[in-house]
Amino acid sequence: MKKLVNKMRGESFTGSLMASPYIIYFSLFIAFPIGFSFVLMFHKWNIITPMEWVGLRNFVRLANDAQFFKAIWNTLTFLVIHIPLQIIVALLLAIGLNQKIRFRGFFRSLYFMPVIVSGVVITILWRQLYGFETGLLNMLLLKIGMDKIPWINDPDWAMPSIAIMATWKNVGLYVILFLVGLQNIPRFLYEAADIDGAGPLQKFWHITIPALNNTVVLVMTLSTIGGFSLFIEPFVMTGGGPMNSTLSAMLYIYNQAFYFGHMGYSATLGIFFAGIVLMVILVQKKLVEQD
Repeated sequence: MKKLVNKMRGESFTGSLMASPYIIYFSLFIAFPIGFSFVLMFHKWNIITPMEWVGLRNFVRLANDAQFFKAIWNTLTFLVIHIPLQIIVALLLAIGLNQKIRFRGFFRSLYFMPVIVSGVVITILWRQLYGFETGLLNMLLLKIGMDKIPWINDPDWAMPSIAIMATWKNVGLYVILFLVGLQNIPRFLYEAADIDGAGPLQKFWHITIPALNNTVVLVMTLSTIGGFSLFIEPFVMTGGGPMNSTLSAMLYIYNQAFYFGHMGYSATLGIFFAGIVLMVILVQKKLVEQD
């Protein structure tokens, strides 16, 4: 009995030792920042001077901060454009790459390549493409007799332009997810549909889409989280302009913390914004997911 107890203690110690790297990581980079953020919500702090207790003043400021709610609206506008575009493009590419075509492996790698490239590099590249006078896209438009488009210089065009760029960068990841979903659909469903005389569109709507429901929910969730985290693109490409039309919520929170030194207020904004993200994801899941 004593040997059994010692053996169990040894196994428990070994398991704890193997899990310790993640426990340390979770404690330092997740648990501590979240806990410290809740403390900061009730303080004024600029990193240099000592913390000052302000009670609920940060919450009152948040409730009257029109620019922050403008940034949330900009982020939601980005999501409304980006998520449907991301799903449609990724699904169409996945269906094409699921066919027996030459160099299929090469094309799969090609579409995934932007995912692993630095977001800053991608954003700088697209900023050059969107250039009004010398950008490649406007040069191509002039070649075919069309007028130039102020991609990132006009408030009405700036956020859709960023959404297009973000879709191009991230589509490779979602293509892989849709490919996995497509390859897990039983072939006999399509064979039975062929026997019943179903056409391609009927098979797509009544077999492919329902079978991909869980994948669509996953893609929507990941796209939503990524969209709410919109930061690098407006930070590098537009700085939040023109006229704050691309000022995302994350960029606004960053500016409050590291540009203005309002760490306590930034923490309040961050916790509030995290609650909005959670609610949106739960609503999405409820609307899209099927039993």
